[in-house]
Amino acid sequence: MRMRTAVASIALGIVAAVGSMTLALATGLVPVQSVTTTVVEPAQTSTVSMTTTDMTPEEIYDTYAQGVVEVVATFSGTSSMGPYGPTGGSPRALGTGFVVSEDGYILTNAHVVSERGVTAESVTVSFKDEESAGTKVPATIVGADDSSDVALLKIDPDEAGDLTVIPLGDSDELKVGEPVVAIGNPLGFDFTLTTGVVSALDRELQSPNGSIISNGIQTDAAINSGNSGGPLIDATGHVIGINEQIASESGGNQGLGFAVPINTAIRVMEQLKDGGQVEYAWLGIQGQSLTEDIAAALGIEGQGVLVAEVVDGSPAAEAGLQGGTSETSVQGQPYVVGGDVITAIDGETVSSMEELAGTIAEKAPGDEITLTVLRDGATTDVTVTLEVRPQAY
Repeated sequence: MRMRTAVASIALGIVAAVGSMTLALATGLVPVQSVTTTVVEPAQTSTVSMTTTDMTPEEIYDTYAQGVVEVVATFSGTSSMGPYGPTGGSPRALGTGFVVSEDGYILTNAHVVSERGVTAESVTVSFKDEESAGTKVPATIVGADDSSDVALLKIDPDEAGDLTVIPLGDSDELKVGEPVVAIGNPLGFDFTLTTGVVSALDRELQSPNGSIISNGIQTDAAINSGNSGGPLIDATGHVIGINEQIASESGGNQGLGFAVPINTAIRVMEQLKDGGQVEYAWLGIQGQSLTEDIAAALGIEGQGVLVAEVVDGSPAAEAGLQGGTSETSVQGQPYVVGGDVITAIDGETVSSMEELAGTIAEKAPGDEITLTVLRDGATTDVTVTLEVRPQAY
């Protein structure tokens, strides 16, 4: 196997530790810039095959590996940091992407093609050819949304030949324990397949700009630097997530990989296609999950989301939601009490802050929602018209 080295950065979000935050719409994992020496090799092409029956990992790879691409983004600059210090040339980011349409649209992570709000100067994608990366095609960045860590690229399909489109699934239908595979370019070893299961659902992931990505997918399929932007595929051959970050104490895979749910990516993709800007619904509270045990300890008759603070001028404030007035603690954990407790949204029970944030994330600015709240021992309904989330949130 012929090998060459290249400097790659921003290939995958890595965190040293994962903690829980008590107040907030924002907790989770932080994609961190990483610089690594990568090993890259040469690329294959195939046709699209839709299926609803279970496929083996080998069948998934044989059918859809040609729809996965290696993404190399070049940023303006004169040097980059290599394993032994600064090196010449422009900084480059190595990641993964996958084809979602016959007219050349490709999904990847925003942090692969954007760094601290600055988009790459140029992007090249490489398709699989025989054993490794071969056909190289320039790509245009249609848009990159840091809040969801989703970016949309576009290539000229005539330059790439027949494209293999990987069908998109429904991440809302996922179950813990389902088998999944990841295809990507970990540490520059291009077009690598790893297998695992859906380890957990509804994880809160922290995006590059600090926003919350709700309904994150956790998997034990091996994911490393370079897998960012690649597909997480279920047993039917459908993409159910975009591999985005890992939790690690060593900087390498420890069976804790995370993916942006494909339903989130689809909503973002459609908005990026329309105008390159993505808008999110905003409620405007900080809250804490209130379990039955915590509620009992605090003397509150109800469970759901404890409203700790209401942002001035927010939709929640305009609707009259009330935040907490004092702070107490349960087993050393601080809680802000005295405010409303949200127990349901549009008639559906809410059991945690993560669930509430995930539901709001699925709404659009202008949508009207009904919150059932417990206030001063009585239950009442509050109607809120959601607005566009400000950049600061």
